[in-house]
Amino acid sequence: MTTRTDLSDSPLIEGRDDLLSVFSGGEKPPERWRIGTEHEKFVYRTADHRAPSWDEPGGIRDLLMGLTDYGWVPVEEGGKVIALTGRDGTISLEPAGQLELSGAPLVNLHETCAEAGRHLEQVKAVGDKLGLGFLGLGMWPDKSRAELPIMPKGRYAIMLRHMPRVGSLGLDMMLRTCTIQVNLDYSSEADMVKKFRVGLALQPVATALFANSPLTEGKPNGFKSFRSHIWTDTDPHRTGMIPFVFDEGFGYERYCDYALDVPMYFVMRDGKYIDCAGESFRAFLEGRLPQLPGEKPTVADWTDHLSTAFPEVRLKSFLEMRGADGGRWGRICALPALWVGLLYDAGALDAAWDLVKHWNIAEREQLRSDVPAMALEAPVPGGGTMRELAAKVVDIASAGLSARAQLDAGGTNEVGFLDPLRDVVASGITPADRLLAWYNGDWAGDVSKVYDELSF
Repeated sequence: MTTRTDLSDSPLIEGRDDLLSVFSGGEKPPERWRIGTEHEKFVYRTADHRAPSWDEPGGIRDLLMGLTDYGWVPVEEGGKVIALTGRDGTISLEPAGQLELSGAPLVNLHETCAEAGRHLEQVKAVGDKLGLGFLGLGMWPDKSRAELPIMPKGRYAIMLRHMPRVGSLGLDMMLRTCTIQVNLDYSSEADMVKKFRVGLALQPVATALFANSPLTEGKPNGFKSFRSHIWTDTDPHRTGMIPFVFDEGFGYERYCDYALDVPMYFVMRDGKYIDCAGESFRAFLEGRLPQLPGEKPTVADWTDHLSTAFPEVRLKSFLEMRGADGGRWGRICALPALWVGLLYDAGALDAAWDLVKHWNIAEREQLRSDVPAMALEAPVPGGGTMRELAAKVVDIASAGLSARAQLDAGGTNEVGFLDPLRDVVASGITPADRLLAWYNGDWAGDVSKVYDELSF
């Protein structure tokens, strides 16, 4: 989740144009489009597979401080290091100590994959010294909520109190899941709309291809992507497929109204989080927030608030693709390859829209509902299976990457980063299917074997 690293003064919001300017301010010509990749991993003690706390010797704090040897700069909250900044972006903590890299905005996938490689080399080097390992999955396969530590971030304390009021699985989302996401640019409001629609309609394809969370507390949970299912019972006010995206006239104004209707979590003042869970940002705009009577929000408050909506695709000053489970190194590169191929080439974007433009809202919702359990076997609108649809989508992405013609020093384009997804389509075996086969076969139900197979 977003960690604010800039605590400098922010201008007050004077009117609706200031709200909309966050979205319109993200517009960039195609030559300035960039790729930002976020990926999370579980941290465990190699001696006993326990999740380390922040402050124990050799724990999360020491991991963060160890990374400063590579030029990372600490970010503190309440005198405690909770994030790092550097040339490769931001390293931050999810609520139970999941380690996230929010990568820098990069030109091509070669740079993206090199960045991921540098990050993993660094955390593994520090982890080796501290007796820590890193696991690439969509959900803790063996940990209960009670076994997991809580990181010292005020935002998370507020969310942990609020989540049980609005859904039964929100604490699992916070404590027991990991994801890979990619952030992409748009050139105009119309370009944003088209990319949002394609991204939202095809988000279940990413969920199926990256499904990697079939085990909970040591046993199969009945899903291929339980992480994806968790979002269906987290908080209905801020999650889901947001069907209005496909309505005529959708644009910045409509998303702004949606975000204003998302209940607040917090406001940050003087480096501290103020609990405003359930309050209205519209009331805040009018100076009627009970926690800050008479005070009106800043642009930073608005950008903070935008980060507390969790639809399958999220709009800020860029678009976030949010449907994939966490995974190992090749999949960290494959997710941005999928979405860059689909959304950053005009021909590929048109072809992808042609696949989904005839689906109605009920069909889109049904596909979103079916995929967490069925993955590639889910039926798709118009007939056929998700596996067949995914094959078409990966082919379109491949054509889009070829058209981009972004070459590395050896003259190789970006298409090869899709290879892990081609393997899934060709075999019909998702990462979750492979996990379940191991669990029911060679592992004989011993889920601890996951640490040997799926650590970075």
